[in-house]
Amino acid sequence: MGAPKKLDLLALSSVPLVMTLGNSMLIPVLPLISKKLNISAFQVSLIITVYSIVAIILIPIAGYLSDRFGRKIVMVPCLIIAGVGGAVSGWASWKFEDPYIWILIGRVLQGIGSAGAAPVVMPLVGDMFKSDEEISAGLGLTETANTAGKVLSPIIGAALAAFLWFLPFWFIPFFSLVSVLLVAFLVKVPKTKDKEVQTVKEFAHCVKGIFAENGKWLFAIFAVGCIIMFVLFGILFFLSDMLEKQYNINGVKKGLVLAIPLLALSISSFISGKKIGQSKNLMKTVIIVGMGLVTISFIALRVQHTLMFLISFLVLTGIGIGITLPSLDALITEGIEKEERGTITSIYSAMRFIGVAAGPPVYSYLMSVSEHLVYYISAGSSVIAVMVVLLFIQVKDLEKDPKQMPKLA
Repeated sequence: MGAPKKLDLLALSSVPLVMTLGNSMLIPVLPLISKKLNISAFQVSLIITVYSIVAIILIPIAGYLSDRFGRKIVMVPCLIIAGVGGAVSGWASWKFEDPYIWILIGRVLQGIGSAGAAPVVMPLVGDMFKSDEEISAGLGLTETANTAGKVLSPIIGAALAAFLWFLPFWFIPFFSLVSVLLVAFLVKVPKTKDKEVQTVKEFAHCVKGIFAENGKWLFAIFAVGCIIMFVLFGILFFLSDMLEKQYNINGVKKGLVLAIPLLALSISSFISGKKIGQSKNLMKTVIIVGMGLVTISFIALRVQHTLMFLISFLVLTGIGIGITLPSLDALITEGIEKEERGTITSIYSAMRFIGVAAGPPVYSYLMSVSEHLVYYISAGSSVIAVMVVLLFIQVKDLEKDPKQMPKLA
């Protein structure tokens, strides 16, 4: 991987980093927002959920547009829209007496921007490199940036909110502008042959053909990605609330505690991305082991959940999720031809956003019923992920001749 490509990758890595910061840094601030606006835990969880729901709807469209018209043509304007959304939420929080609805509107704009920015990164990395090993390493770096954003976000969010509760919203335009400049000036999209733009009907027919050929393992990866984000964002919401209410840990201290399992996730993601190489068997094994570790950690937490025990086993959860994500990314990117990557990886990203959207409100309900229910659902979801991988991801299906696969263009 040459120096120019490294600059491209670093610039591209800013996109998932920015999108993660723009979402995850609100997690430690949600209890404070709930108090300031006098709204319920469910209402405050919608600040995360509406962002994700909009992204879910628009991500496949963004993938189609990026395949047809180019990755950067879609990515850069969407980063700008995400920044505008942050500014709307920040302005409303600052100037309006009852800003809740306007905060949600700003988050909708952020969701629109996120839909066309972060999901395009994976297929673009796939376009930039020829060998599976380089693609795996590149995806490992972007996934690490994503998880590094998760590590930094609770600390940054809590630190900003210590000055003004709505200040995290105002940092979203700043982060977005930095990413726009990096992508615009440093990312060089590989030249491709001119393609005739398909009609929506032709496009839908070709996507149907891809799923007819590869549906079993694709849907399995979609399901596991969804489960991972559901558990991750649900447990972060739960932990943020618990640290404040049960252990009286607030502000930057809470951000630092939340960052501990996320740091484990980031480090393990980076190492996993470097080590998995081209072996599809190894990728499948890593996913099973990773989700197995998540299952074990929540079973252990059901038995005992003092603060130190809680943090220790959430570190194990972070490691499990961290080693799993690069393998999921690599399987779906390397298993699909370049012409279809934008569309298929965008559907995968949409499934991950479903998990992000569902996690906080579902865990908010579970917390109101029983703390133990949080651990049961988390462990049960992780077991389902392991079973899905064992039953539906077969390496022989991933190693078919690419020439036999349906083409979108």
